[in-house]
Amino acid sequence: MYFVTTKHDGYVLFCLTPSERCALGLTEKGVVRLLVRDAAGDDWTVLHEWAAADYSHTDFLAALHHREEPGDPRQLLALLPERLRHR
Repeated sequence: MYFVTTKHDGYVLFCLTPSERCALGLTEKGVVRLLVRDAAGDDWTVLHEWAAADYSHTDFLAALHHREEPGDPRQLLALLPERLRHR
């Protein structure tokens, strides 16, 4: 899977999956957020977040490199280290 980097207010890095149903954002405070589009497709909802110091956005993106984009963005949570999945 690949991600397309774009700009989004409040994030120093914001990138979208190919379908644009899911995004990964990094805040200035070092918080990584996995986001999904809302039902209307107009805005983003935070699905999960964690500290970049615990698992960097780069490590998460690298874990997705040779994978296909899942139909349900929530399946991406399984790629997080166990200790970060249930926060």
